[in-house]
Amino acid sequence: MAKFTPQQAADVLAIKQVIYEWGDELDIHNGLKMRETDCLAEDVRYNVGGQWREGLAAVEAFYKGRAETMKAGAGLMTMRHIITSLRVGFEGEDHAKVGYLLVFFAALGDGPFDKYCDPLAVADVKMECRRDADGEWRISLFDSGQIFKRG
Repeated sequence: MAKFTPQQAADVLAIKQVIYEWGDELDIHNGLKMRETDCLAEDVRYNVGGQWREGLAAVEAFYKGRAETMKAGAGLMTMRHIITSLRVGFEGEDHAKVGYLLVFFAALGDGPFDKYCDPLAVADVKMECRRDADGEWRISLFDSGQIFKRG
């Protein structure tokens, strides 16, 4: 059973919120406004597209490149990240490890979609969050492993 101090309980809410903001950014803007969302640490370590990206600039470059490739082809996807079973454990006053289950839906074009759509993937996600000098919690590490993928 998780036992938190009152401060840790407040921090859990802040950490959850930053993770939900991250998911929302991907769903609404395809990751193209990540810096404006301010949910990633400047020195974030981020595993996406089968490769580790070091730093916010590298993450931004990945999402920009992916959007350009999609626009040149079939078009942008509509995505939805469903975050569930989120667990937070503190490694220190300003450092937390987070795990959750991510159910990910994606389809080409703009919704609403009226045809059946299986989840594109179900993944076990590991994140680390850090309280930065300005007092805000940010994601400092993102990694996931897909346990189910649409064929």
